[in-house]
Amino acid sequence: MSVSMAMASRSSNSDRSVRAGEAAMAGRGTGGFEVQRFNGDLRHHVLIIEAPYYDDVAEALAEGAIAELEAFGATYDRVVVPGALEIPQALSAASEAGLVPMSAESGRYSGVIVLGCVIRGETSHYDIVCGSANHWLMETATRHAIPVGNAILTVDTHDQAMVRASGGRAGKGGDAARACLQLAELASKFASQAER
Repeated sequence: MSVSMAMASRSSNSDRSVRAGEAAMAGRGTGGFEVQRFNGDLRHHVLIIEAPYYDDVAEALAEGAIAELEAFGATYDRVVVPGALEIPQALSAASEAGLVPMSAESGRYSGVIVLGCVIRGETSHYDIVCGSANHWLMETATRHAIPVGNAILTVDTHDQAMVRASGGRAGKGGDAARACLQLAELASKFASQAER
């Protein structure tokens, strides 16, 4: 079965600099990283991999992530896959193609944001999807040093998903964008230290 992947590019004309930890994230430290434009050039270009299995949840997650990226002046491309299990496969394909991490010879993206939702059903399928998607996502991200912000929601009900996805920049999509940008900035700092 072939999977078609839709891509869209978007950029922001925002010219402001924002502290990466300004928006409240319960249970998380800010890390004190600053994500900003340098000399008028956009600092970060991010890949968003989204699985819109639940359209309304996916839309709310994407709105939050995109709002956060635009607030930081970052640009992005979007790739759509059928479900949560396909997200790590798309990340692996981007890595294999040399698009991520940015340190790759043909690196195009500073980091990756993943958006999806898995809602518990009556069988063990939920546990398999959640465990496999998150395991292989993190395995690929850590093996290839790819900054990843993870907003694959794992919930019991659709209502729980909407509560977590909603809220714009304060929702889980915004959280994932902040995490991605902070990790991308950290990777950049480490790379510049290694060059000295």
